[in-house]
Amino acid sequence: MNSLPLLARLFEYSDWANAQVLSAAAGLSDEQLDQPLEIGPGPGTLRRVLMHTWAGEDTWLRRWRGEMEAKWPAESDRLSIAQVRERFETTCAQRAEFFGALDESALQREQKYRDSRGGVFSASLGDMLLQGIVHSVHHRAQATNAIRRLGGPAPEMDYMMRIRRPG
Repeated sequence: MNSLPLLARLFEYSDWANAQVLSAAAGLSDEQLDQPLEIGPGPGTLRRVLMHTWAGEDTWLRRWRGEMEAKWPAESDRLSIAQVRERFETTCAQRAEFFGALDESALQREQKYRDSRGGVFSASLGDMLLQGIVHSVHHRAQATNAIRRLGGPAPEMDYMMRIRRPG
């Protein structure tokens, strides 16, 4: 099986789903974005979850490029949703450029990286790419739940909503 086209499609969907969440969050006030919520381990406000989702995508991209010491970006910045969207868009464009230079054999390449706690690990590039997708799925679910709890519109992120066409 040729995995690159499938991974590219999954990232395309992930980018679309991130945009759906950001659009739903855009109508919320700063007070709502910064309201503490119990949403599992990790960031405790919607703004922090959105920043964490972007930070994960940015950090994994840098690791895929071979930056073993890629530092996790600060998540405490009080950026507007428009500014968070700009960061996502920049990372998406950089990822597309990276992806365009890959061939199938690159997915098997073992790469070392340092995690946010300082541990050194290795994994195949293919597994690292999957982590980039799965990490965002997890935190988009947290963000969607937070948006609903804050009274915002529930973003529609079903994959079929992205691809289906009237019959």
